[in-house]
Amino acid sequence: MNYDFDKRIDRKENNAVKWEKCSETKMLPMWVADMDFETAPEILEAMQKKLDQKIFGYTSRPDSYFESAVKWTEEIHGFNMEVCKLAHSPGVVPSLSMLIRLLTDPGDKVIVQAPVYPPFFRVVEKNNRKLLINNLIEEDGIYKIDFQDFEEKAKDEKTKFFILCNPHNPVGRVWRREELERLADICIRNNVRILSDDIWRDIVHKGNKYIPISSLSKEAEDITITCFSATKTFNIAGLQGSFVYFPRQKEQTKFNNELEILGIRESTPFNLVAIETAFREGKNWYATLLDYLEENINFTEEYIRKNLPEVTFQKPEGTYLLWLDFRKLDITKNQLEDLIKTKAGVVLNSGYSFSEDCGLFQRINIACPRYLLEEGLERLTKIVKK
Repeated sequence: MNYDFDKRIDRKENNAVKWEKCSETKMLPMWVADMDFETAPEILEAMQKKLDQKIFGYTSRPDSYFESAVKWTEEIHGFNMEVCKLAHSPGVVPSLSMLIRLLTDPGDKVIVQAPVYPPFFRVVEKNNRKLLINNLIEEDGIYKIDFQDFEEKAKDEKTKFFILCNPHNPVGRVWRREELERLADICIRNNVRILSDDIWRDIVHKGNKYIPISSLSKEAEDITITCFSATKTFNIAGLQGSFVYFPRQKEQTKFNNELEILGIRESTPFNLVAIETAFREGKNWYATLLDYLEENINFTEEYIRKNLPEVTFQKPEGTYLLWLDFRKLDITKNQLEDLIKTKAGVVLNSGYSFSEDCGLFQRINIACPRYLLEEGLERLTKIVKK
């Protein structure tokens, strides 16, 4: 089957958060981390069959749903999971928040590595836990882990969890085995549990390999709870579904009980069929997507090199997000925001929201048809040249 990622998509009547209000202002949204590509036709066909049944009542969840996730993980990543250790949840961020609340006490401390996905901060602080920032070290655009600082924070007896982002949003690192082994070793020695957000695990570019931290050893598996989803991979984030992989049955039961108390444990008719179909029938679409994203990254690299030498970035090892560095412009954070949003008419994610130290960075989403990507880069170029 042929897949057309260059197809022009109109999302202005879609109630899309990404495009909301942009049609009125003629701004170009390149921020929210969903893709401006149609969902895989295999998924659409399966959803259409469900739609044709014309009844959408309460929906049971068959074993095949979890089995599809296990099979995908084994085939794509070589990691064997057990169906009995999986739980369904509405999304990765709700899972992180619930797990922090269920498995720690108010005042306990949680490590996160900034710059990082902003909800990590919220799920800690909004649950009345204390945030410990282990700032990543940037060297020539490449981010590395400050292991000395990480260990110092892990030694604090109040530190109970570390939230890992692998692959990392926004800096695009896919952590190497030796890096993950050092993190796991520090956590094991200091009795710190790991919450691993692996939602980007499938979007990994050539020459890089995603390694689940729980796969390193029995000891690492025992302290790690892993969250993942099909939503980034197959552009179905609005269907609200994800998985949590538990090493300890008591914690899995506690999590499921909390979902039941809140009345959010069930699947909907559409997220059930979409996610299972994605894992079972989406491999060809997924492979084509990876090739297209790689081409978009290369296109952006070449375009910026020729037209925007004032802006730099490192090619991401994973994700479809680029971490643009505007520090050479020698302007303030507020001036940069005005330059991009007001003058260029492009909506990016402010680096400041990922870390207080990153006000002169911006995150751009390149998961869109080439014509949109080129238009966004042209808008940025015109205004920076002025």
